[in-house]
Amino acid sequence: MRRLLLALPFALLPLAVAHAADDHDHEHGSLSAHEHGVGRLNAALDGQTLELELQSPAMNLVGFEHVATTDADKAKVAAVRAQLEKPLALFNLPTAAGCVIAKQELESPLFGDKPDADDDHDHDAKDEHHHDHSEIHAHYQFSCPSPGALKTLDLANIFNTFPATQKMQVQLISPSGQQGVEVTAKAAALKF
Repeated sequence: MRRLLLALPFALLPLAVAHAADDHDHEHGSLSAHEHGVGRLNAALDGQTLELELQSPAMNLVGFEHVATTDADKAKVAAVRAQLEKPLALFNLPTAAGCVIAKQELESPLFGDKPDADDDHDHDAKDEHHHDHSEIHAHYQFSCPSPGALKTLDLANIFNTFPATQKMQVQLISPSGQQGVEVTAKAAALKF
């Protein structure tokens, strides 16, 4: 299943390339440009296993991207982490599917994790602002004994919980095929 989820970005690469060609905000000149207000979600349903991988600029979730130093910032990071640790509530999975969390991982420099290594290791002090673009990554694996009850994936709670998130770029692999869609708070559900 992990291989399937990892292959998802490659399966939908033509969609990403087409979207990137239309996008005039190439902050770092890559397909995975860090864009405030925009999150990414990879979802794969294979048999009774549902995997969700959420990636978002920290700005969308906590309101800042620097390491938390004040008590208020630390409290905000802790609150967001606690919300992300409750994926059944965030993703509003239908109770009829019987989904339970099999595995979850949260990563971010704001949580004390080391930032991802860059390809370019020759950073000058003047380039330190690059590390201010912190992201939060959450990976969830659910076991769903009744996957037929998973008709839609409703992201309304993501938008309600994190109002700075304006849209989600979703890549989905399900028994009915694969799709890449952009979801907003006004149209927050997509079909499996």
